Amino acid sequence: MSLLPVAEARARIVAAAGVPLPAEIVPLEACFGRTLAQDVVATRTQPPFNASAMDGFAVRAADVATTPAELAIVGESAAGRRFAGRVGAGEAARIYTGAPVPEGADAIVVQENAERLDDGRVRVLESAPAGRFVRPRGLDFTRGDVLIPAGRVLDPRALALAAAMNHPALPVRRRPKVALVATGDELVLPGEAPGPDQIVASNIVALAAMVEAAGGEAIPLGIARDTRPAIREKLAAARAAAVDILVTLGGASIGAHDLVQETLREEGMDLGFWKIAMRPGKPLMHGTFDGMLFLGLPGNPVSSMVCGLLFLRPAIRAMLGDPAAGRLPTESAVLGTPMAENDAREDYVRATLAPRDGALPEATPFPVQDSSMLGVLARADALIVRPARAPALGAGDVVAIVRLAGMM
Repeated sequence: MSLLPVAEARARIVAAAGVPLPAEIVPLEACFGRTLAQDVVATRTQPPFNASAMDGFAVRAADVATTPAELAIVGESAAGRRFAGRVGAGEAARIYTGAPVPEGADAIVVQENAERLDDGRVRVLESAPAGRFVRPRGLDFTRGDVLIPAGRVLDPRALALAAAMNHPALPVRRRPKVALVATGDELVLPGEAPGPDQIVASNIVALAAMVEAAGGEAIPLGIARDTRPAIREKLAAARAAAVDILVTLGGASIGAHDLVQETLREEGMDLGFWKIAMRPGKPLMHGTFDGMLFLGLPGNPVSSMVCGLLFLRPAIRAMLGDPAAGRLPTESAVLGTPMAENDAREDYVRATLAPRDGALPEATPFPVQDSSMLGVLARADALIVRPARAPALGAGDVVAIVRLAGMM
């Protein structure tokens, strides 16, 4: 099977993710990080009345056009307790921030520009044109406005807006369930004592975090040893958990101990493709299995995390109804050091980023890019995306990058 370009592989995986998962109604306080399933419409107007933006006195602008001016204080308007009367000619009302502006008044004189007199009057020292420090009704939004579109990930700003619109709960997409299985006799879980020929499985922890950050529900199923019965046991666990996506880590090649593909085929997997024209992460599998989307990621930790960013995250976002699920968020930077010409595989190169005043940031690749080196990945700020057969570049040339913050 020939090597697929990265963009085509990602498009196929996003398409295989199918229609977005159904919506569920979730209390507002539990909606952080969830993906909105429907547009959210304002149920009220905000502010619902003309409101004061400052502490001071509500007046008629015409009465303070010439200052100083003395006005009779006829009442007080506070937040949650309005002045029910009307401000007429030659009158003013004491008012506080957020309080309704009384009928008849059309401006606010801030308290610093007024002197309250002992005889129940106020001396206004500076004029205030109509509308000064008045928040008009509907300044923020009006009943019926569509304010939060479907597909938005609900952050604190969106949640505050939904609360202000008086929504106690919101329709959000069900979180995709993603089962994660590390494979290999050489692995132990963090905290266990590795044998002399073993290493600690790091990528199952990393991928679980990536799943949660993308909006999915991670279901780590532990380690499957290099036997068909062990792999079948994990497949049964994924079925029992009714997962939407099954991810295996390692065993994606065709060596004597790489049994994942063979076992899945025996269990009825429909293989979509295998092997991608990219580095790191060439031995990647995609298929469908018992109604689950299947991704077989490489075992090397950096390879699995880069593939998670490029393929698993888009699949999760597609299931959540994100219209940009298949788009890789790239931006431009300039190289800090030269790079040699690239071969036939698209390359994702770990790099640091340095800001430059008024210019594109500077991306400097690490000199060693071995796919086992998590220390390099942890220090990286971005991945430089190099197309297949890209020519050699010099310091200062422009390249495409993917920032890792919030993505990996």
